[in-house]
Order: sequence, then structure tokens, then C-alpha cells
Amino acid sequence: MSTAPFTAKPNAFDPVIHGFEYAVDAFQRSILFWDVLRQRGNNYLDHKKKGQPPILQFEYETIIDGRTLEQPVNYALLRIKPEPGKPTDPRKRPYVIVDPRAGHGPGIGGSKHDSQVGVALRAGHPVYFVTFFPEPMSGQKLRDVAAAEAHFIEEVARRHPNAQGKPCVVGNCQAGWAVAALAAVRPDIMGPVILNGAPLSYWGGASGQNPMRYAGGLLGGKWLESMACDLGDGLFDGAHLVSNFENLDPANTFWKKYYNLYSKIDTEAPRFLGFETWWGGYFLMNREEIDAIVSELFIGNKLATGRIASPDGKTVDLRNIRSPIVVFASQGDNITPPQQALNWIEDVYGDEQAIIANDQVIVYMVHEDIGHLGIFVSGRVAAKEHKEMVETLEMIDALPAGLYEMIIERKDSSAKRADLEPGDYLVRFEARKMDDIRSLEDTRKDEEAFQTVEAVSEVNDQLYKTFVSPWVQAMSPPWAETLRNLHPLRTKYEWFSDRNPLLAPVSATADVVRENRLPVKADNPFLAFEKMASEAITSSLDAFRDLRDTWSEGVFKMMYGPLGFGAIYPPKPRATTPAAPTESSAAFPDEDYESGGPLAAVLRMIAAAVIEVGVFDRRSARVFRALLEKSQFKDTQPEEVRTIFKQQARLLRQNRDRALEALAVMLPTREVRRLAVDVVRQILLLAPDDIRVDRPLAKKLSDVLDMNLRELPESAALAAV
Repeated sequence: MSTAPFTAKPNAFDPVIHGFEYAVDAFQRSILFWDVLRQRGNNYLDHKKKGQPPILQFEYETIIDGRTLEQPVNYALLRIKPEPGKPTDPRKRPYVIVDPRAGHGPGIGGSKHDSQVGVALRAGHPVYFVTFFPEPMSGQKLRDVAAAEAHFIEEVARRHPNAQGKPCVVGNCQAGWAVAALAAVRPDIMGPVILNGAPLSYWGGASGQNPMRYAGGLLGGKWLESMACDLGDGLFDGAHLVSNFENLDPANTFWKKYYNLYSKIDTEAPRFLGFETWWGGYFLMNREEIDAIVSELFIGNKLATGRIASPDGKTVDLRNIRSPIVVFASQGDNITPPQQALNWIEDVYGDEQAIIANDQVIVYMVHEDIGHLGIFVSGRVAAKEHKEMVETLEMIDALPAGLYEMIIERKDSSAKRADLEPGDYLVRFEARKMDDIRSLEDTRKDEEAFQTVEAVSEVNDQLYKTFVSPWVQAMSPPWAETLRNLHPLRTKYEWFSDRNPLLAPVSATADVVRENRLPVKADNPFLAFEKMASEAITSSLDAFRDLRDTWSEGVFKMMYGPLGFGAIYPPKPRATTPAAPTESSAAFPDEDYESGGPLAAVLRMIAAAVIEVGVFDRRSARVFRALLEKSQFKDTQPEEVRTIFKQQARLLRQNRDRALEALAVMLPTREVRRLAVDVVRQILLLAPDDIRVDRPLAKKLSDVLDMNLRELPESAALAAV
């Protein structure tokens, strides 16, 4: 097959030869472009014929099929098989990854080798995946799905009795919202919870930047969802949700992604076809499921404000989550912006002291520019953010209670002691205040209008169900399947497939083109004109989008502001929920301050330093593990170490002076004190001259231990690193 460009050497000012070369290349690219669209349609039909299985790039086996449970649901638990020659470590915490059920099918979290599944698997963790099938079971509700997922997580824990910690549960997008609710109802079954691009506070967003949140109000609320279910004979078509996503960026939907394929037709086809296999899989929901999602998330924003009832009648309270929570958001995400991913923290806790009082650890990370899908599918995000979350998870599980930001920086080869941590990045956790969350928001006052939207939505939905719904339901059953098949998102795949006889010549012609491919040179002036035209089309569509979004926001504010429906249904001031007292915040007896011996003393000093400085470096955890393995504490289990460390942090926060003064009893001899200080210094990556003796903590420890903290003892601990 020839892929060499023309060998002729035209004069730089000879437009005829340049034009001929470009015309041949453009014609060939057009044929190959249409052939790729034909292949996309065939892939869509083939994937549909197979039952639309998850697009995972890893081998797997089904552990539990939710359709066989006592209360059947269209979910299943899969075990991801390790790659040949790379077994998982039974001592490592298992991962359970849950993909969103928001129109598309499952598998995006493991659609590439560099993915959430891939990085956890390569780190030696057993990995499980929660998948789902195209159609829901009859009568299936969200609470049934939650019960099934709880059963899945319990089964994972049962399969790994020697794992150092409960399963880590990862929820992507809508699944993150569901995982958070489940963690609040069943806090006993899961370890750390990772929420990627999860809209827990759907009303949040910045003016002029996040138009999707206005859609529900502009359409009059959830009545349209009710009508869609009526037209679908009780089923909601996920293609409607995907249409909403596509409408956000018309330039990409109608031009950029296709031009990117056309302009890189020799290399881009595999990536395009792989992604489109997932993008073109549309799944269904029951009326009860989509109604709960729209009412409780899109319109009601009820999870963050504690207005969702659990099956036992109690309120789903996010303060009940006992495991560390990791939130990953991005400034470039126009579907779940950082405000929607993070504002719930303020709604639930009010301030960072309430997080500490509730003995909770919340870690957040905000990417600079990656889009919504990139959070789950981008290879570079998987190789950096997701990999570092996996690598630091045990340290996150040991952090003292509080609010932290996870900072990932590329390692400077000249950085001091950078060799202590392998890889390309340095990771640290910096303590944050609630003001840091608030700084991501221009104002939250605009959320008041969404309360009015909720009230109007209920009225409109009741009017529709009373006067219109019975007629639609009576007419829709014979046409429901036909209407789904005629959805524009489906027809574009079927029309551009081998089912269309007009495309029969394309395949044969494309084979001939590949055999005689003559790509144009990169410096061809006509190619530059093509790119300029593409940029002009993109700019025009972006301008249309910006004008549309500005108009939509203005209309929304006029409709639901104080001169619109806001005068009829005035909003109430936003209120935060005070932190509830927990068992862990109870007062410690006096004997706890002096118990635990040298290990507890070392961990207490480390916790005191972390709390005072507000920064914990991942390298510190690595040094600590090295020291632990070579010390008298090497038989101590990591889970026990984490428990002791958290207890020392709570003691310090309850009575700092009492906790520090008790170190003199816990470290009775000067030799033990010098060794303990030496260990702490190494874990905190401090050389003797780095110690700030003028800091309050250093002064206090010097007085309590009666020693100069800059003394460098001759100890075996120095050889541990």
C-alpha cells in the first residue's frame, strides 16, 4: 500500500500543481471519511445485536447478575481479570468502579489501557466494575439499584478478607451522585469514596459559563420528562439525555469532531470508531428512575440539602459518610463544573470546623481545563490524576479530619530529596478552608431562582399528568418502539451503514484509495486554506452557542426572578445544616493521652506538624513505610497505624497542650526521645537545619522533651531511607 506523497517538486508559486495535489488528497480523504462513517454504523448495529455489552478493554467475568436477585435490577458486578503475568495483590484494597447511567452504556471507565480500571489494575489492586444492561427490569427503582450495589460491594469485601481496608468505590458523573447517597445510607460497607465529575449540587455554576443548569427551568420543569416516558410506554430513552449533552457544544457536535476525523483520516479512525461505539449506545430507564433523577437532582437538588428519604424513612444525610471522600472536578467541565461538584460541602457542613467535628476527611482536586468526558476517558488524566489518586489512597485514608486540596506537580529533577518518590510527579495535600470552595463561585445568590423552578415544575407536572398524560398514554404503546428507532441520534448511525444501499460502492472504493493513497504535503497552501475555513466554521458555531446561552440565561433570570415566577413562588434564604455530633467526637478519657507508647508518640508528633503546617507530602508516607518496615513496629498492620494516627489527631484537636505534654510520659528516656524525634524528622523530610525552632510546635516539643530538636542522633533509623 502506497502512502508516499507526490514526489514532484513544484515551484512554490505554482498553484496548478498545488491545487491538483490537494484535490486528489481531498477526494481520497472524502472517500475514506464516508467509509469510516459506514464502519461506525456497522459497529453500532453489531454492538446493538450483541446486547450492547460494556466497552471495556479488559477481560472480565460476571460475579453477580442483578437480574437474578430477589428484587431484580438491570445491573451486574464484573470482576476485571488481571493481565497475564501481572497478578493482583490480595492484601491491597479492592476497587469498585461504577459508570454513569446517563443515556450511554457502561465501560467508559475502562475503555482504554490508560484508564481508571487500568491504573488500579497495574497498581496491583483487585478491580471490579458495576455494569448495566440496555433495558431496566419491570418496576425497577433507584432504591432497588442502590440495594443491589450495596450487595455487590459486600460481595467484593467478602472475596478479599485479607485486604487492608474496605473496598474503594469510584463513582463517575451521575454514578458519583448515587454512590454518595449509598455511602450515606450504608457507611459500613465501603472505604474511601472517589467522586469524578459528580453533580451533587446541580444548581451551582458561574453566570455566563454553565448554561446546562438552566435547561430544566426554560422547559418548564419535569413535565417534559413525564411526556417522554408516556411516549415511550413507561420507558425513558437515554438518547434524550445525550442530545442535551450534544447541544451544549454545537461546534463539536456538527463540525469539529468530524473535521478532526477528515483531516487525520489516515490515523484517527481507530480512536474515532472506538469512542463512537460507546457514544452511540443509548440505554433506557424506567419512569420511576428518571423521575427520581430529574426531581431529586436536576430540578430539586435535594441530596446536598438533605431532602431525600431513604427506604427506612430517614433522610439521606451526607454527614453519615464515615470514609474519606475524594472529589475530582475540572474548570473545563461544562456539564459538571467545579461548583456543582463541590458546593455540597458548604451546604452540608457550613465550614471546615464542622468537617473536623464530624471526623470527616474531604479531599478535592480541580483540573485546569479537561472537559467532562476527559475526566473519565482521557489517557493523560488517567496517567496523572487517577494514577496519583490510586497511589496516595492509603495516605488519604490516614489524613487527620479536615478539608484538603490535592496538589499534583511535575517533579523538578533538581528538587531537594526528589529521589525519595518514584514517578514524574510530587503530590501533597494542603489544608483548605471553606472560603477556598467559595472562591470558585462568583455568587450563590443566583441559586435562589432554582427554588422557584422547583415549585413551578411541580405545578406544570401536575397539570400535565391531570389533563394531557392520560391521552398520550392511551395512544403511545403501539408507537413507542418506532419513535425510539426514529430518534435522530439513532438514524444517523443506521443511515450510514451497510443497510443503506447507496453506500455500497463506498467500501470497495475506499479499498482502492487505501492502496493508492497520496496524502498532500503539510505545507500545501490549499491545506492551509482548508484549516482556515474549518476555524471559521467553528468560530461561527461557537458564536451562535454563546449568543444562545446568553439569551437563555437572560430569559431564565427574567422568568424566575422577582419580576417573574419569583413573585409567586419566592425563594427562601439558603441554609446550611449544622454538623451533627458523632461518636468519634466524644471526649477522650485522661488515660488515652498517655497510652500507646513510642509508635503513638511518633504518630502524634507527625499529626501535630501536619495540623500546624497544613501540608502532608506523599513522600512522607513512603519514608514512613520504609522506617516502619525496619523498626520494632514492622509487625503493625497498616490499618492499625491509620487508626492510631487518626486517634492522635483527634486527641490533639481535643486538647493540644495536654496531648503534647503527655509525650514526656510516652517517651520516658532521652535515648527513646532522640530516636523518636529522628524518625519524625525523616518522615517530614526535614534536615536538622530545616527545623524552625521558632515555631510554636517546635518550642513546645523542645520544652516537653527537654532536648534540642536540631540534634542529629546516631540511630539506626537513618539507614532506613
